[in-house]
Amino acid sequence: MQEIELKIHGMSTTLQPADAYALVLEEVEGEGRKLPIIIGHLEAQAIKVAMVQYRAPRPLTHDLFLSLAGQLGAQLKKVQIYRVKDGVFYSYLFLEKDGEEIQIDSRTSDAIALALRSGCPIFILREIMDKEFLRDMGNGAFSVTINMISLDMLKEALQKAVENENYEQASKLRDEIKRREEEQQTENEP
Repeated sequence: MQEIELKIHGMSTTLQPADAYALVLEEVEGEGRKLPIIIGHLEAQAIKVAMVQYRAPRPLTHDLFLSLAGQLGAQLKKVQIYRVKDGVFYSYLFLEKDGEEIQIDSRTSDAIALALRSGCPIFILREIMDKEFLRDMGNGAFSVTINMISLDMLKEALQKAVENENYEQASKLRDEIKRREEEQQTENEP
């Protein structure tokens, strides 16, 4: 699996819902493609604190995690975004202890906050970046893939499409909502 290294491009102001932010990651090398990740207010704050290198008088949660890992002889080597599903990104932390690699599942926002604090690289699998990057539509507008949109946002978009009598768009949204709901039901069956 090929990886692409990412860096922080920026973070948006508040989006809808009111406590959401868009963290924009960008390829370190290559075409400079950008990847938006929607995160909550607290996650945005943890990342912003690391971006400006603020040092709190007492350890914050991510600082505590890195301190604990260090005391146990482990070092964070990299983070990797390995999956996106229904608007949620999934990541691994890769730590090294005594020459062995330890892989831990993590929320992507936490993985990025830790990477910024430790100075380790952030990677994404190439196949994900190839599908999910922002597409420039011109005039300052960008397009995201439907996979990056949560189920709740799809339902809101469906309602707006029906209100605007855009039935072609509404049918596509309806089909995607149905597919996801059936998939969730299958996953929840014993």
